[in-house]
Amino acid sequence: MHKNFGRALRWFAATAVLLTGLSLPLPPRAQSPAQVPERKTSTPYTGDLSIFDVPGRDERLQVNRVMDLLGIEPGRSVADIGAGSGWFTVRAARRVTNSGRVYAVDINSEAIQFIEQRAKKEQLGNMKTILSKPDDPQLPPDSVDAVLLLKTYHEVTHPIALLRNLRPSLRAGAKVGIIDRNGTGENHGISKDVVIQEAGQAGYELRDTQDFVKGDGMDYFLIFTAKAH
Repeated sequence: MHKNFGRALRWFAATAVLLTGLSLPLPPRAQSPAQVPERKTSTPYTGDLSIFDVPGRDERLQVNRVMDLLGIEPGRSVADIGAGSGWFTVRAARRVTNSGRVYAVDINSEAIQFIEQRAKKEQLGNMKTILSKPDDPQLPPDSVDAVLLLKTYHEVTHPIALLRNLRPSLRAGAKVGIIDRNGTGENHGISKDVVIQEAGQAGYELRDTQDFVKGDGMDYFLIFTAKAH
C-alpha cells in the first residue's frame, strides 16, 4: 500500500511540473527578414499625371544633358523606371529614334495606360510599357543600355531588391541614373548618401555625381554601373 501511495505522489508531482511548464509564456519569435520594415519612403503620386508636363521643365532639368551623360543616343535601349506620365519616356524615345527602344516601367496600372495612350497620340512606336512590381522592374534580360529613375527613388519600398533585380537586364557598360532631391525618405526626397549606400549593397559602384539638375542645390544626379562579378 505504501508503495502504491508513493507511486501516486510521484505521478501527481510529475503532472504538476508538466502543467506548470505548459502555462509558461513562450519566448518572443524572432522577426523574419520579410517583416523587418525598411527605411521610410514617400507615398507614390496617384493624381493627375499631366502636371508633370509643365512648360520649361526640359530646360530646368537639362534633360538633353542628362541623356548625354547616360549615353542615350540613336539605336540605344533605355528603361524609364517609375515612368509616371511618360515625360522622360517620350524624350528618350525621340532621342534613340526608331532604331532604339524605350521601356516605360511603372507599378501603377493607370500610369501604364496613360503612357500607352500618349505613345499612340505622339506616334512613338519604339515605346514599350511594363507593369512592374515594387521590388522588380520586370525588364527582359540583357535588354537595356541606360536606365533612369527620375524623382522616383524616394518612393521605392524595396530599393536594394529592385536594383538587384535590375542587374540581369543591364547590357555591358550600362549606366543607371538616379535623379532625386535630398530629404528624409517620407518628404519626397532621400539623402544622396543613402542612395549611394543602397546601390553599393545591390552591387553597383558610383561613376559620377552631378548637381546641375536644379538650381536650388537640393537635387542631385547620380550615375552607377554594375560591379563586375
